[in-house]
Amino acid sequence: MRRRSPIQTAVFPVAGRGTRFLPATKASPKEMLPVVDKPLIQYAVEEALAAGARRLVFVTGASKRAIEDHFDSDQELEQLLEQQGKSDLLRQLRSVLPSYATCIYIRQPAPLGLGHAVLCARPAVGDEPFFVHLADDLIDAEQPVLAQMSDVYAARQASVIGCQVVPRAETGKYGIVATQGRGDTRRIHGIVEKPRPSAAPSTLAVVGRYLLTPRIFDHLERIGRGAGGEIQLTDGIARLLDEEAVYAHRFVGTRYDCGSKLGYLQATVDYALAHPELGAAFGAHLRRVVQGRPKKR
Repeated sequence: MRRRSPIQTAVFPVAGRGTRFLPATKASPKEMLPVVDKPLIQYAVEEALAAGARRLVFVTGASKRAIEDHFDSDQELEQLLEQQGKSDLLRQLRSVLPSYATCIYIRQPAPLGLGHAVLCARPAVGDEPFFVHLADDLIDAEQPVLAQMSDVYAARQASVIGCQVVPRAETGKYGIVATQGRGDTRRIHGIVEKPRPSAAPSTLAVVGRYLLTPRIFDHLERIGRGAGGEIQLTDGIARLLDEEAVYAHRFVGTRYDCGSKLGYLQATVDYALAHPELGAAFGAHLRRVVQGRPKKR
């Protein structure tokens, strides 16, 4: 049964080129990189749907047509699978996008940053709260992280940002929040984009999950370009703090930074070990590798 949620829209900024994975991403979006048998963007969509979203907004760029094709129906392939009696594969193919979900594709005209990508989604989002999901951050959680954040929104009626503690030496890779209060959900009173470890207000980092009120759009329109010459979502959130509450939610789950090669490989190994069909055989293979040495190719 679908989860009932006040959040109906999820935004997926997918316009980035994925240069860290070249040449694999030269002609294929980084969001289509598979973790075992599903692309990263499908894991992202499944998390949003599990949190109650039904309107899926993809902010795209050049060379991203494969994402649209993935969530479109393929009658020819479905007929072929049906003729071959491959009912399990047919069922999986048809479940990629439930009938109640709607996909909207919006082109980001220039690579002007995450804040600009979110702003591009404004016509599709309208005047309601919405999720922002970065597919690079794959999070394995018993309760999907966006669903955890939706529960916080239901209780607090305010924007929520997914966070985790990181080593102080790594604060320069993240937006870092300063909070007040105790527990896993705390009100934010400051946010800084990629501070030096010595200047970081905490080690609580923003990691690819946002639930935002529509007021964020007004701030993103006015802030102009920030770090790196881009419109930073962090800067928009900093302005939002001046007029309404924003909460940091320290989610429960294991995060994989699939924007890095190491994180992507770690996710692939862990998800393969947990796979109901492949896990046992793959685990046996890894034990053989650990005991000896993998063959060089």
